[in-house]
Amino acid sequence: MRSQAPLSQLKELFLPTDIEGFDSLAELALDMRSCWDHVTDQLWRQLDAVLWEFTHNPWAVLQTVSRDKLRAVLADPAFRNNVDELLQARRDAAEAPAWFQQTHPQAQLGCVAYFSMEFMLSEALPIYSGGLGNVAGDQLKAASDLGVPVIGVGLLYQQGYFRQLVDKKGAQQALFPYNDPGQLPITPLRKSNGEWLRLEIALPGYSVWLRAWQVQVGRAKLYLLDSNDAANHPAHRGITSELYGGGPELRLQQELLLGIGGWRLLAALGIQPEVCHLNEGHAAFAVLERACSFMQDNGQPFDEALAVTRAGNLFTTHTAVAAGFDRFSPALVEQYLGAYAEQKLGIAGQDLLALGRQNPNDASEPFNMAYLAIRGSGAVNGVSSLHGRVSRHLFAPLFPRWPIAEVPVGHVTNGVHMPTWDSAPADDLWTDVCCKGRWLGVTDTLEQDFRKVSDARLWQFRIDASESLVEYARERLSRQLAASGAPPEDVENAKYLFDPNTLTLGFARRFASYKRPNLLLQDPARLLALLSNPQRPVQLIMAGKAHPADLEGQALIRQWISFARRPEARAHVIFLSDYDMLLTEHLVQGVDVWLNTPRRPWEACGTSGMKVLVNGGINLSELDGWWAEAYTPEVGWALGDGREHDSDSAWDANEAGNLYDLLEGEVIPEFYQRDEQGIPRAWLHRMRESMAQLTPRFSSSRTVREYTERYYLPAASDYCKRAADSGAIGLQIVNRRRSLDQKWSALRLGEVHTGCDNGQHIFDAQVYLDGVDPAVVQVELYAEGIDTSAPERVTMQRVQQLAGAINGYTYRAAVPATRPAEDYTVRLIPCCDILAVPLEHEHILWQQR
Repeated sequence: MRSQAPLSQLKELFLPTDIEGFDSLAELALDMRSCWDHVTDQLWRQLDAVLWEFTHNPWAVLQTVSRDKLRAVLADPAFRNNVDELLQARRDAAEAPAWFQQTHPQAQLGCVAYFSMEFMLSEALPIYSGGLGNVAGDQLKAASDLGVPVIGVGLLYQQGYFRQLVDKKGAQQALFPYNDPGQLPITPLRKSNGEWLRLEIALPGYSVWLRAWQVQVGRAKLYLLDSNDAANHPAHRGITSELYGGGPELRLQQELLLGIGGWRLLAALGIQPEVCHLNEGHAAFAVLERACSFMQDNGQPFDEALAVTRAGNLFTTHTAVAAGFDRFSPALVEQYLGAYAEQKLGIAGQDLLALGRQNPNDASEPFNMAYLAIRGSGAVNGVSSLHGRVSRHLFAPLFPRWPIAEVPVGHVTNGVHMPTWDSAPADDLWTDVCCKGRWLGVTDTLEQDFRKVSDARLWQFRIDASESLVEYARERLSRQLAASGAPPEDVENAKYLFDPNTLTLGFARRFASYKRPNLLLQDPARLLALLSNPQRPVQLIMAGKAHPADLEGQALIRQWISFARRPEARAHVIFLSDYDMLLTEHLVQGVDVWLNTPRRPWEACGTSGMKVLVNGGINLSELDGWWAEAYTPEVGWALGDGREHDSDSAWDANEAGNLYDLLEGEVIPEFYQRDEQGIPRAWLHRMRESMAQLTPRFSSSRTVREYTERYYLPAASDYCKRAADSGAIGLQIVNRRRSLDQKWSALRLGEVHTGCDNGQHIFDAQVYLDGVDPAVVQVELYAEGIDTSAPERVTMQRVQQLAGAINGYTYRAAVPATRPAEDYTVRLIPCCDILAVPLEHEHILWQQR
């Protein structure tokens, strides 16, 4: 029988903590700050340069390197001193007051819990798919930089999102490698006695045990849950196996674990957030569990608890089409949440289903997670100005008879974490002209500061970036071809493709039909002629994945692979497989022009094009998402007319022609138009303006500051007010809402008389309030906004009681006679300082005409 190793030997077997200095290295390796603050890169490169270049995972490097190597480097005084200095600098930075502490020292905001299905922090932690995770990861990093007290809550996937291989036939193959937790920069969450923190979540007929993990993200923390616990049935261990995999039941299970399990994890840790930020509707079950927790703590019924807690919830939607919202069948929701509704929330299953329906009384209507999020939140926002408008249309059915402009959906345009996506030379360039701490607070002076960069330096910067990208693309393509079984000569030839002096276009994103990745392939002959022009050649790098269930998207990939493999195209187009964060970094740091061709308005925001800004790439994009508000002629090029069109081949062909025209007539000539020094002055002017104007505007530093001041701080204040006195105000809110629900149908608007006096329209409206207190309603004149201006709202004043009427009054208002009187309509809405109208009470009564 094999003897057991002593505890000390077991500890040595897994982590060499006996080596002096290892703990310091481990602390640095386990802090995801390393993925954007690259001062520690030299340490990992010195330990294992090859593994570091392939993984960019400090923790994997630290665990893989031999103990002899560790002892040797840590015995080197210079290396050890460097480690100690870097660690101390990181600790000092974490303790120093940041923008939030300096700007809002008296804020009631102690914690924001940020729930998201995915987080893109680093290729070392592959628990992301694309844009949603990108936004979550970049905002968490920016919160760390700014000192905003945000913690992330997500799931740890055993396989994450799939990895892509393109086979010899040009078809996408989906691979699912296992994410070994021991190789990921995460640590188990343990109680004070050393026990692993585990949560038991009751599902129908069984319980699921969840393990809790922690990720250090600079000042911030990300907590992750996974179901791969030995106590679970094998099928249940796989609930968190794959991101966006399986069918509706698996998706519902994952969202239950994220929302309900995530909030319970915070409770187990003693964390009581004032604000809960839902990054998409996936996490909407958190609003139920938050209300449940408040019920238990304060002895309140569910409706009163929800009225209190929703004030502290913020819902951010990223969906631009109604079909994109998660919907579940009533039977499935009843199966998984029926007992929870009755036993935990004290409500009937049908009442819970009503929260996720447009029509609460339609038993056949599916349960919509976005509707639940709206009905459980105190604020809702889209992720670009255009997406805010689109979302107001999408959610208008929840607010019948309200003008689209007043549907309660705002917007905060996304941004990207510039320190993550800038190259080392870009960081040096920006540091020289704008200082090292440029993203740690307000960015008001960056635009003017950056304009000081000379053309000569800017052009040399771009030349170096192109050389780096071409070198990387050659190496990656060569490995890719070898892995797919390509002939040796093709593998070797890949090492010599492309020219760093040639204009390089980049297109990389998820391959979905609405993104129109094949718009550029509408006319292959014209594209080929454009690419192979001997005087002004162009080279194109493509990358992207299609969901394993999206056959149409996979067909689009095959079309590009087929085109790129044509002998006449092979020298000008490459498709790099397994689009991930590391590949994205190289592309956005080196391409000259970033292409984006979605079908407007289906791109809620889009962040890929933002990443090229800091690196000097220029955007050529459809006027959709962020580009619809960013574009001016001096910063890039725009495709489309800024309007929506039906999804038809004729319009796609028209836009493809416009894209070719732009490339042939403007983009390519401008790049190759050089002065006597060989410098493209017009190109550099556009590049400088793009970098100076847009980089600060579309940084996640700006985004998080905007979220903080427009949403987090007000939400924290509102929640604290409602939660005071054990949430006593919740009963007032519920009673006020019920009273208005019961009496609203009896309200009536009578005759409206209009006159003119001294350049003003005078409106007198007869209003019959029946049994409603005049103090809880507001009578208004309403007129639609002119062009893009906001609607005009004028509060009418109660001037006299109507003779012979019970609770009937005349209301009066005067407006300048600069618009026709017919533009104005009288309306009646709830008026209540404890209710958000129309988010919490959607009643409205209009003058009949």
